[in-house]
Amino acid sequence: MSQIGSASEGSNSMAAAASPRLLLLVLLLLLVPVSNAIYCDEDDCYDLLGVKQDANVSEIKKAYYKLSLKHHPDKNPDPESRKLFVKIANAYEILKDESTRGQYDYAIAHPEEVFYNTAQYYRAYYGHKTDPRAVLIGLLLIISVFQYLNQFGRYSKAIETVKQTPAYKNRLKALEFERTGGISSKKKGHKQMDKKVEEVLSNEVELQIQGVEKPSVWRLYGVQFILLPYSIGKVLSWKFCWFWRYRIKKLPYAWEDACYLTRTSLKIPANTWQNIDDYRKENLVMKRLWEKNNMERYIAEMRKESKRRR
Repeated sequence: MSQIGSASEGSNSMAAAASPRLLLLVLLLLLVPVSNAIYCDEDDCYDLLGVKQDANVSEIKKAYYKLSLKHHPDKNPDPESRKLFVKIANAYEILKDESTRGQYDYAIAHPEEVFYNTAQYYRAYYGHKTDPRAVLIGLLLIISVFQYLNQFGRYSKAIETVKQTPAYKNRLKALEFERTGGISSKKKGHKQMDKKVEEVLSNEVELQIQGVEKPSVWRLYGVQFILLPYSIGKVLSWKFCWFWRYRIKKLPYAWEDACYLTRTSLKIPANTWQNIDDYRKENLVMKRLWEKNNMERYIAEMRKESKRRR
């Protein structure tokens, strides 16, 4: 008796555990519509057009035009006829395309594959209607807008920070002294005039902040993507000219090319290189640091100089 009681208790517990799963499955089946019902609601697409399932495209088209002449709102003002015309038009859109028609036929033949058929329906109706090129262009446009706003915000913040430094204010005073010849006004509105003068002079002072570049449309990802073929062609042309000039003809390096080799050898950014004075640039270029032995000698000299300063 005890064994029978324990067995009955075990079966009851298994049934209790299985009942929530069964209930969940029943709810899912009730909530998810039948596979073929998502195409033409409760109607059959072939029946709406009055054709058989093996009808060809020409027969489907003829049936649609015949029914559209009968139930089109311009021909028949009856509200029920208008609703029927909408269903007929939807059925024709499904059956005229081989891909969606094949998916509909599959849903009729395999109604148990509810989730798969539903996914195929939404993929067919919403996936192909979106042009990938439009999505790419829109994505690049959005990214470029946010990129420019980020660059502008960082640059504006850096400019405001620099303008609060004593070095910047001294630079403005020196420029004002140079313009006025050291003559300052002592009128009551002198402070207000100073602000106006400061605004004018600040527009003339070119600020070069390391690590922060002025916003430029040409550096946006969208513009760079559009100009990608031109950029690739330009790089290939530059490499070919470099190879022909310095590898084949063995010509001496031009000044710009020697600066490029020196800058890349020292791993100096382009904007930092521009801020270096001409004498320093010429001194570095004359060392020919792109050659291995010269670079090793330069590094050794820099280390000795650093130790000496300590």
